[in-house]
Amino acid sequence: MTNLNPFSQTDLDRIAEAVRTAESKTSGEIVPYFVTQSDDYSVAHWRGGVSLAAIAVLVLLAVQTTSSTWLPWGILEFSGMIVGAFLLGMLLVHLAPSLRRLMLSHAQMDRLVSQRASAAFLSEEVFKTRERTGILIFLSFFERRVIVLGDSGINAKVHPSDWQGIVQAVVKSVKRGKPTDGLIDAIQQCGELLQRHGVERRRDDTDELSDSLRIGS
Repeated sequence: MTNLNPFSQTDLDRIAEAVRTAESKTSGEIVPYFVTQSDDYSVAHWRGGVSLAAIAVLVLLAVQTTSSTWLPWGILEFSGMIVGAFLLGMLLVHLAPSLRRLMLSHAQMDRLVSQRASAAFLSEEVFKTRERTGILIFLSFFERRVIVLGDSGINAKVHPSDWQGIVQAVVKSVKRGKPTDGLIDAIQQCGELLQRHGVERRRDDTDELSDSLRIGS
């Protein structure tokens, strides 16, 4: 799976500062998490190869049957062209994210991003706060998917539909190629939402989870 870090140190500092600011007004613990993609999607590469190979078969058969000139293709030449088309299709899908997305269904990407977000919630121990007030903001860049997961202390006060505006704001920023701005906007909105719903900061409140952006593989 791809593991690239698109964030500069300045970006990381801005995100951490946004978390600190948001948490200074509420007992919520906000955990931003980024992955380039939530799966290696090897099936997309296979589908790309098969698709181009199938097109190559149709083209070669059409040329063979409609051409007035005899084409000296044997089984080895024909097979070699098909294999070449298959490998080229796989390469094109690997190099072009837009083609790779075309080879995948929305439901498939939704399911894998959801699974990856749940795994991040557990691995980062977002549940491990005194009042169960952890929030995960999960961004999967390739799929352009954002998931916000709140722990039980948050979910008791905030309805799941309240996260949708935050999710859409991040997605728009990602599509513009500005994931940092999207995450910062989401962090700020999370802090404001928790304040509105009475998730108040306690006198003895401590910073229970790191403010830094997590970058997963």
